[in-house]
Amino acid sequence: MKLLNTIKEFAHLNPNAKAYISPAEEVTYAELWERSERMADYLLKQNLKKQSPILVYGHMEPAMIISFLGCVKAGHPYIPVDISIPIERIVKIIDSAQTELVINNSEKPLVINQTTVKVADYEDVLAQQGIEEPITPSNWVRDDDNFYIIFTSGSTGNPKGVQISANNLQSFVNWMTEDFPINGGLRFLNQAPYSFDLSVMDIYPALATGGCIFAITKEMIARPKLLFEALAKSNTQVWTSTPSFAQMCLMDPSFNQELLAELSVFLFCGEILPVSVCRQLMERFPKAKIYNTYGPTEATVAITSIEVTAELLDKHQTLPIGRPKRDTRILLLDENGAEVSSGEKGEMIIVGPGVSKGYLGQKELTEKAFFQYSNEQAYRTGDAGYCDEDGLLFYKGRIDFQIKLHGYRMELEEIEYHIAKSQYVKSAVVIPVYQDEKIEYLLAAIVPNQHGFEKEYQLTSAIKKELGELIPAYMIPRKFTYHDELPITANGKLDRKKIKELVLQ
Repeated sequence: MKLLNTIKEFAHLNPNAKAYISPAEEVTYAELWERSERMADYLLKQNLKKQSPILVYGHMEPAMIISFLGCVKAGHPYIPVDISIPIERIVKIIDSAQTELVINNSEKPLVINQTTVKVADYEDVLAQQGIEEPITPSNWVRDDDNFYIIFTSGSTGNPKGVQISANNLQSFVNWMTEDFPINGGLRFLNQAPYSFDLSVMDIYPALATGGCIFAITKEMIARPKLLFEALAKSNTQVWTSTPSFAQMCLMDPSFNQELLAELSVFLFCGEILPVSVCRQLMERFPKAKIYNTYGPTEATVAITSIEVTAELLDKHQTLPIGRPKRDTRILLLDENGAEVSSGEKGEMIIVGPGVSKGYLGQKELTEKAFFQYSNEQAYRTGDAGYCDEDGLLFYKGRIDFQIKLHGYRMELEEIEYHIAKSQYVKSAVVIPVYQDEKIEYLLAAIVPNQHGFEKEYQLTSAIKKELGELIPAYMIPRKFTYHDELPITANGKLDRKKIKELVLQ
């Protein structure tokens, strides 16, 4: 595989270059390659079924990346699982993937009573004697072999494993290294846990360009003082995160070019990127370029992009997600499967080499979402979008985020977008409140900007007045609640479940 060969060559030519930095440990490219060879040697001796998925458990440490590479060098895809994932869900993943082996990279024992799966501790594996012969590329995963499998939430409550092949990943890495200014041994911020595929946007582009991964842990994120101390020392040049995480950082006035003097690129994915966040970033980081990207896990991280410029912000109230990468097409189809006209909204269908082969062991779900289009793999995203006269794509929310309230059909994300435009609002989430399985009203949970109102009802009136000029009265939430901050998930996205529990308790 080209990616593995590139990492191998860089480890040979620049053995002492740093590959990964975490609070506990730093690892060079030579150490990364040699330790992953030992991991692969161990795995090859376990007599596992061919291409059997290996669950890799841990947090933001070099051992995780070493284990990932060890797995694929031994011909096995890995399943990344963060320590924040409950044991009950891990058991479901093991059962679903029919995993034979778990590599525990955490410092604590991992006890999984409900299964017969073998658990190997990373330190014990690497403590074994050195390997007799290098692992040959004939053992590596390649072509349509699974490289990794990421488990996402399923509508039934059971996790579903998205299979990403070596070809899928190579298509993504090629695009990243060709279309973004990230080459030349830069330092990449690693914010997303490895069970979230946004992490792939920094891990493999970094390793494919001789860069260094700088990992921040959940402890840092929970304690902003620690986070900003780490950022100040990080020399980060490429920032990859969700917009929500950047928005959280922007709440601190010290989050600016002085703190991160070398920062030159922001890469955003996973959520809608607000115009307000981009304007703040441009003010505070005048030397950095900002890119908005879009893509589901099922199409390998991201497949569209656009550089956010001042001109773009002046022209659009909601940012486009850009254009697809060169080897990929996006079709916009109506409910009958026919292509819509320019400016009309349709479901986004992704066609190209980044599209997954489907969900591991779930034939029915796979056939529902994936299909062949002109001899290429295609994926029904469930996302609505439209294309403007310039050929730019715009995301218009989840098709399943549409609700019906008092006979009116509406999109929650559209309401959130208009609330967030208010001068009084930093961020907002709209929650449908049910009674007897029917939506009774909408509630808005808001982090307010500074304002001069003494009472909350005065602030609510001012926001409602602004909304009345933008959207119909039936779309304006009945109730408003105000908070210093809104919970975000371990992945850095707004945690809608916790927000709902918070406002409805």
